[in-house]
Amino acid sequence: QVQLVESGGGLVQPGGSLRLSCTASGSIFSIYAMGWYRQAPGKQRELVASVTSVLNTDYADSVKGRFTISRDNRKKTVYLQMNSLKPEDTAVYYCNTQSRAFPWGQGTQVTVSS
Repeated sequence: QVQLVESGGGLVQPGGSLRLSCTASGSIFSIYAMGWYRQAPGKQRELVASVTSVLNTDYADSVKGRFTISRDNRKKTVYLQMNSLKPEDTAVYYCNTQSRAFPWGQGTQVTVSS
């Protein structure tokens, strides 16, 4: 069974940057479109960025121009480069396929605050 492990979160000031990583076990990572999701307290989990197996990307309007998703299939890892962070980006960030096919990992906390 595929396991997802997210890392790279932390506390950052508004305007700062973070790079999140998500590594998957299993041998079929490369065929899936992968996404980064986030869930803020009291809110539903939302998809913020996705990358297909052929490296097409898509972003939620709220992060477009600030976040960049990428993947390295050899490392079975998907990344999220987050720049110009805002307090409203504060959330637990998770990765999964676009269809949410895998069990959720533990996520990584991102807190944007001065």
